[in-house]
Parts: sequence; structure tokens; C-alpha cells
Amino acid sequence: MLTVLIFLILLGLLVLVHELGHFLVARRNGIKVDEFGFGFPPRMFGVVKDDATGRYKIIWGSKEVESPETVYSFNWLPLGGFVKIKGEDGQNHDSDSFGGKSAWIRVKVLGAGVFMNFVLAWVLISIVFTLGLPQPIDPGQRAEYPNAKIQILEVKKGTPAEKMGLQLGDEVVSIAGEKITSLKQVTDTILANKGKILEMKIDRLGKEMTLSGTPRTEYPPTEGSLGISFSETAIVSYPWYLAIYHGAEATYNITIAILQAFGKMIAGLFGEKTGVPVDVTGPVGIVILTKQMSDLGIAYLLQFAALLSINLGIINILPIPALDGGRILFVLIEKLKGSPVSRRTEGMIHQIGFILLLLLMFFITVRDFSNFHIFQKIGNLFS
Repeated sequence: MLTVLIFLILLGLLVLVHELGHFLVARRNGIKVDEFGFGFPPRMFGVVKDDATGRYKIIWGSKEVESPETVYSFNWLPLGGFVKIKGEDGQNHDSDSFGGKSAWIRVKVLGAGVFMNFVLAWVLISIVFTLGLPQPIDPGQRAEYPNAKIQILEVKKGTPAEKMGLQLGDEVVSIAGEKITSLKQVTDTILANKGKILEMKIDRLGKEMTLSGTPRTEYPPTEGSLGISFSETAIVSYPWYLAIYHGAEATYNITIAILQAFGKMIAGLFGEKTGVPVDVTGPVGIVILTKQMSDLGIAYLLQFAALLSINLGIINILPIPALDGGRILFVLIEKLKGSPVSRRTEGMIHQIGFILLLLLMFFITVRDFSNFHIFQKIGNLFS
């Protein structure tokens, strides 16, 4: 239950910051914002400035409010937030409406949410660099970090490593009875025991445990015999002024890496052999990853939230109907052709896109239930 709560808080933060971007840029460019909501309707209560007295008054429930001021509402569904901008459907062309502004201003408003997601990621990663987080180091740096350790960075699905119970963040203490002191020793010991039962002692959050599995004799080159990625890591932290710089640098590098992964995935869909499997997870998978990150500590959780924020920003800016990028595309088409696309046509395309996105999310969720054996775990509750 705590994991679900943490997930909802993370999701709420990402969505709220995204909507805050739309709100701030709309207001800055003279567009009336009818309502800025924390959470999703139905409305619990709201506050709005009284036009006559200049004081804020409380509005209970979901009744309509006619006011030149913005209603700041608190809603019953705590899943982020929303912003209701005057004329966002393009029907109203008043001077203070979204539809009455130039194409450039509308693009800025639509893109502001994505921009804020990247800013949030930058802030979170900067905080992580200030707190300190295990980071890969070169073998030559070991003398600088006496507490350096060999740590698992990834466990591939369906591999011996997953079956034996290895997890992200596990510290490798010994393999086959040999104390581990270098990366090469880990690789050599695993390869020397292909096809044999191998015991591995690991330290997981201060608790030592011994796990056993059998490294494969045949395996994909991207997975290795056991199915893990590992590195020598150490806790690295920076003063706040350097953390800001490294946070910006890391945000850029993560963004580029995600874009490259997206490109390879798309190329794979068209039959190009990229060597990168298409691996997408949905809400169920994110909840499970949230549990893993929260177990590892606040720094890991903040880094994970930053990664989600960057992903949300990238997905939203793609030219997909119903998303910000899709709406920007229609504004650009209007600019090129000199007249807006039929509102009926645009609305229908956005609705179709929204339905397809829901179907995709449903498919991914069902696959997550299968991949993470959720159905089996539910069945075990009744057996």
C-alpha cells in the first residue's frame, strides 16, 4: 500500500508540474486560465478572488464559476492536476483566449508542460548529486573511494539472474566462495562456471544472503551468461553549485540516451535489426520499479522520478494526436496552410488518438500483469 501511495505522489508531482508549465506560460502571455486544479474532478472545493472585494472566497463542490479570475481548485482524485484554459478548443477567439493568440504563443503554451518536465528532472537530479548516489567509477579511481563496491546495475528478464533472485542494487560480495575484488574477477568466475550451479553471496541493503543459479552456456550477446550488468560503484556527491551543473549534464545525457532508444525501437518495428529488444512497461511495472527504488533509498527514488519526468516530457512532445506534440503539429499545419484545420476534423483525430493510447495502455498493463506474474500472485491468495 505504501508503494502505491509513493507511486501516486510521484505521478501527481510529474503531472502537476507539467500542467503548471501550461498555466504559467498562458498567464504570462495574457491568456485567461479558468481553473487550475490540484488533482482531478470532481471538485472538493476551490478558491477564487472576488472581483468586487479583491479577497479570496471559497467555493464548495463542482458548481460552475463565472469569474474573470482563475479558480484554484482541490479535487477528489489525487492524481496530479489539470489546467482549464479559455478557448483551448479553438472555438473562442477573444483577445484573452488561447484561440485568439498567434501560432507562436500557442506553441509556447503547449510546449511549456514538456519544458517543465525537463526542469523538474534537472532539479531532482541536482538534489541527487548533492545527497550522493552510487555511481560507476573507473578501476583507477578506487583509491579515491575506499568504500567502492561491485554493484548490480541491471537484471535482464527471463535470465538465470532473475530466476535466482538477484536485484538492482545488490552488492556482489563473493562468487563460488571467492571474495570479489574486481570487475574482471566477476566476469571470469561466471564464465568459468557456465552450465554449473553457481553460488553468489550478495549484500542487499545491509543484509547478506546467498543465492544460487546456473549460468547459461548459450545466450544472447547483449545479456551475458548470467543476465546481469554490473559496475564498480562508489557514493559520489557534489557541493550544490557543482550539483546544478552535473544535474544539467546528466539530464541532457539521459534525454539523448532515451531518444536513441526510442529511435532504435521504432526502427525495430519497421524490421531493422538494431539488437535492442522492444521493452515497454506500464503503470504496473512502474509501481514495481517504484518499490525497488524506494527500498534502495531516497536518492534512488528521486533519480527514478527524474527519469520518469524526462520520459513523460519526450512522449508528450511526440506528434501523436491527443498529446501536446500532436496539438503543436496542428498549429504548425495551420501556420503553413494559412488557415486552421477543421475543428471537427482535428477533434475527431485527437479522439481517435486518445482511444488508441488507452488501448495501448490496456495492452501494456495486461502484459505487465503477465510479465510480473501478477495473475499468479492473485491466484495464490485464494489457494
